Amino acid sequence: METHTIFFIGKPGSGKGTQAQLLSDTTGWPVISTSNGLREIVAGGGDAGHTLKESMDSGFLTPHWLASFVYLKSIFSVPEDGSVIFDGANRTLPEAKIVIDSLKWLDRPFTILHLQASDEEVCARVALRKEKEGRKDDHAMQQRLKEYYDLTEEVIQFYRAQGLLIDINGEGAPEAIAQEVREALKL
Repeated sequence: METHTIFFIGKPGSGKGTQAQLLSDTTGWPVISTSNGLREIVAGGGDAGHTLKESMDSGFLTPHWLASFVYLKSIFSVPEDGSVIFDGANRTLPEAKIVIDSLKWLDRPFTILHLQASDEEVCARVALRKEKEGRKDDHAMQQRLKEYYDLTEEVIQFYRAQGLLIDINGEGAPEAIAQEVREALKL
């Protein structure tokens, strides 16, 4: 049985979570959200939870070693014949290298989908999400975009240089974007 390991990457508000869920609805593959794993650490309290909460609420990316810990814990729990969708992994170059190394070690094929959206589009989406969901980090959108350009843009160029990145137009109706995702994955 062919397995799929799918990663959505892009700016905050580019639709990674929405597209991951739509793909899951179509395929039945579970979605693993790095942010949810980090929120579990916050909920656990203690020094790590407190420090992580402050960092996340301020719009800063978590240290690559902590995000990598959450990712590795997740990928090692996926059954050998199971497919999975990751939302929010690979935001820094050290994380991206760990993703590639771990998947090669596990001999798991993977696909990285880059949801492209303008700054104006993602800011409008996040403002709407802030009203509806009240996510704590949504108030720090300018900081989150700065982190994206300072750290994640380098990851996108790294994957692109290796021919590992599939660009998806992340603007438009969610279902139209989901159709482009399915076509890119040949589903």
